[in-house]
Amino acid sequence: MFIEDSQLNKFIIDSNLVTKADLDSAQAEAREKGIKLGEMLVNTGRITADNLRRMQAYVLGIPFVDLKDKKIDFETLSLIPEPVARNHSIIAFKKNEDTLEVAMLDVDDLSAIDFVKKKVNLKILPRLTDSESIKNAIIQYQKSLKAEFGDIIQTETETLNALAKQTGEATSEEDLKKIAEGLPVIRIVDTLLKHAILQNASDIHIEPMEDQLLVRYRIDGLLHDAMVLPRNAESSITARIKVLSNLKLDEKRLPQDGRFKIDMNKEKVSFRVSILPTYYGEKTVMRLLRENVSGFTLEYLGFHGEGLERIHHATTLTTGMILTTGPTGSGKTTTLYTILDILNQPDVNISTIEDPIEYQMKRINQTQVKSEIGFTFASGMRTLVRQDPDIIMIGEIRDNETASLAVNAALTGHLVLSTLHTNSAAGAIPRLLDMKIEPFLLVSTLDVVIAQRLVRRLSDSKEKYFLTKDELVALDKSIDLTRVMAALKAEKVIKGDVTWDKIPFYKAVPTKEDDGFKSRVGIHEILKVTPSIKEMIIRGATSAEIEAQAKKEGMLTMFEDGIFNAVQGNTTIEEVLRVVSE
Repeated sequence: MFIEDSQLNKFIIDSNLVTKADLDSAQAEAREKGIKLGEMLVNTGRITADNLRRMQAYVLGIPFVDLKDKKIDFETLSLIPEPVARNHSIIAFKKNEDTLEVAMLDVDDLSAIDFVKKKVNLKILPRLTDSESIKNAIIQYQKSLKAEFGDIIQTETETLNALAKQTGEATSEEDLKKIAEGLPVIRIVDTLLKHAILQNASDIHIEPMEDQLLVRYRIDGLLHDAMVLPRNAESSITARIKVLSNLKLDEKRLPQDGRFKIDMNKEKVSFRVSILPTYYGEKTVMRLLRENVSGFTLEYLGFHGEGLERIHHATTLTTGMILTTGPTGSGKTTTLYTILDILNQPDVNISTIEDPIEYQMKRINQTQVKSEIGFTFASGMRTLVRQDPDIIMIGEIRDNETASLAVNAALTGHLVLSTLHTNSAAGAIPRLLDMKIEPFLLVSTLDVVIAQRLVRRLSDSKEKYFLTKDELVALDKSIDLTRVMAALKAEKVIKGDVTWDKIPFYKAVPTKEDDGFKSRVGIHEILKVTPSIKEMIIRGATSAEIEAQAKKEGMLTMFEDGIFNAVQGNTTIEEVLRVVSE
C-alpha cells in the first residue's frame, strides 16, 4: 500500500501510539536504510503491524473490518478455498447480489483479488483487517465444516440404520435404486463429497470393514480418516455413487469404473470412480479432478531458476517434445496443463487426447480415449495429426505405437507434450529407446524432460533449526551440497559467504487447525537435451551417465531441489526424504 511518509506521519502523531521522539528517530533510520516509515516502525517494535494497517486504512479511505468475534456464514466463507485464504490472508465475509466483500492484510495483493474475481464472477470489494481477524476466520473453516458434516452424518445414518433393519440387504436393481434415490443417502453422499472438496482432498476412499464403513480422504498426499459409518450403510452409499456414475447397480462381483461431475460454489469438480469387490463388500475410490486450472503458474508449482528458464525456452519452440515423468499422483498432468495455459494463444491450434480429461480448458480441443470401442491413444493420434494442430498433448505414452506416433508428430512440425512413467528425468531416455524409438529420431525431437514429485508444504506454524555437523556430513553423502549452495546463491535465496551450519531449516509445528502442513509443492529435475547429451544417446549411454552429464550442465536432481525448497522454508528435509525414497 503506497502511502507517503508525510501523510502517515500526521496520523501517527494524532493517534498517540508513538512519541514524537520515537517517530523522529524512526524517520531518520528509515531514510538511512531506504525503507518506508511504516515498515521501520513495525520492524523496531514501536507500533504493531495491525495498528499500522488501521492507520493505513484510514489514510487510504478503505474500510477497516474487525472479524475477531464475527461468525461468517459458511456458504460465503467457502467461496474462497481455505488454502487460498490461508496463503494470501484473504477472507470472504459478506456477499451481496453482485459484489463480494473480502477482508485482507494487503489490499495490493492483486493476484489474489483477480483469482477470487474469476472464481466467483462478482465484483470484489477489498477491506483491510488485522491478523487476529484472519486467524479467527481460518479456524471457522474447520469448525463450520465439522459441525455441519457431523450433524448430517449422525441424523441420516440413524435413518439408514432404521431403514436397513426394515428392508434387510437389498439385492435387486430396483430395490437398490430406490434406496440410492432416498433422501438420507443422498444427503450423506452429497455432504461427503462437499467435505472432500472443501478439505482440498485429491481422493476419497470408502472401505467396508467387518463391523464398520471407513471413509478416508487423501489430503496433501497422505490418507486421513474422515469418518466411520455403520457397516450397513455400505450398500446404500455404494448404490448412490453407482447411480451418479451410471454404473450397474446389481453388479457386485466385477470391478466397475465410471465418472460424474458436480458444481459447488461455481467450481466444477469431476469424480473418477473405481469400484472393486473385496471380502467385506465393495470398496469405492474416487479421484477428484478440479476442472479449473486457471491461476496456476510454473512458479506456483515450484519451478525456479535455470530449470524454469529451460521450460520457458521449450515453450517457444514450434516443434519438438516436452515430457513430464513421475509416478501416479505426482502432478504431471497439472504441469502439462499449466504449460498448455501458457501456450494457449489465439494464433495456435491445440489438440489433446487424454484418459481421462482431467481439466477442461477454453479454446483447446480435448478428446477422451475410449478403449472399449477401439479408440486408443494411437488411433486418436492418427486422427489428430490430420486436424491441423500446432500443439498436441498426449495424456500418456503407454506403448510402442503411441511413442512412435508422438515422435513422428514432433518431427513433422508439431510441438508435442506428454507424460511417461519413469523414476527420473534421465530414465525417460532408455524407456523411449525400449519402446523401439530410434536414437537418431529421439535426439531430433526430445527437448526437455521434467521429472517431479509432490512434497507437503509447511504452513505458517513452523520452527527454525540448524543442522549439526554430523547431520551435514550425512546429507553431503547423498547430494552435492556445493551445487545446492551455488543454486541458492545464484537465485539470491541466501547472500554472502554463509556456511551450511548457519543456514536455517524448518520443522512442522502441529496446531489445532492442521499438522503443520498445508497443500503441496513440486520438487523437480529438468533435463535439457543438449548437444553433448544427444551424442551420449547416439552411442547408447546409460541413464546414470546421462544424469551425470546433465548435473555437470547445471541440472539439480530431485533430492537437491528438495533441499533447495527446504532452505526456502517450503518443506522439511524429512518430507523430501520420504517422497524421494518412495
